[in-house]
Amino acid sequence: MSEIASVSIARPLSEVADELGRSFREYGFAVIRDHGIPAELIARAEALSKEFFALPEATKKAYKIEGGGGARGYTPFGVERAKDAEVHDLKEFWHVGRELPEGHDLAQYMADNVWPSEVEGFRETFTELYAAFEKAGERVLEAIALHLGLPQTFFTPTVEDGNSVMRLLHYPPLDGPHAEGAIRAAAHGDINTITLLLGAEEAGLELLNAKGEWQAVDTPPGALVVNIGDMLDRLTNHRLKSTQHRVVNPKGPAAYRSRYSMPFFLHFRPDFDIVTLESCIDPARPDDHPAPISSHEFLQQRLREINLA
Repeated sequence: MSEIASVSIARPLSEVADELGRSFREYGFAVIRDHGIPAELIARAEALSKEFFALPEATKKAYKIEGGGGARGYTPFGVERAKDAEVHDLKEFWHVGRELPEGHDLAQYMADNVWPSEVEGFRETFTELYAAFEKAGERVLEAIALHLGLPQTFFTPTVEDGNSVMRLLHYPPLDGPHAEGAIRAAAHGDINTITLLLGAEEAGLELLNAKGEWQAVDTPPGALVVNIGDMLDRLTNHRLKSTQHRVVNPKGPAAYRSRYSMPFFLHFRPDFDIVTLESCIDPARPDDHPAPISSHEFLQQRLREINLA
């Protein structure tokens, strides 16, 4: 097997599209360099994320929105569970979503954000980071479109005003004899279109490769790890793979430290119908592809499976 691609998206996309596409077909993952999210913004966001998670439990829990399925605000430890997993994941997180003006056609699908008043600059920084993630994500989707033989901007209208969510994640430090190698987030596939992850340079992210082995995803500092979500897997009739992945506690001193990361789950618009691309249907087996489903209905179905809806 060849390696997981590590690609600069500052290069012309026509030069990198097929290398990216190969990596997404083989692994469902690629590493993206020169993604355009400023290092200063990332550093500021990481500092504010740590500041929030260091707040007292009672303060954080005041931002838990009952009945919101964790779509906005704070989700405490022990709520989310990977599909089919027996135990809850060892993490707490905060969600920032899209803010739509009142009266917008899609406003019914997207709740208002909540913002912690205790952390100065939180709203401004994460609003800025959300927009930067979205821009980087659209560039990756343009490369994917070229790889699939589609017009470069094919995905632009499909994700415009999409239900994308940015997650600030904190895996607490573990202690005791079993901390090294403990599973911090159980094996799972992502629901969305593509996921862009900041903070993967801390060891622990692993994917399940085609041989059925867990393989570490090595990430240079500041790079993004991008993986295919179930919605894009479905749209391409499994040509681009949504791969099972997990977070494992590293060995050595890092096992006893907190781990922080920031994934951005880029979504199609809620009213986008996921209909298999014509070019991804085998003419010899014209009926062998998933049935059409709206991205909103697909999301609800999957959230129920992971204990968030």
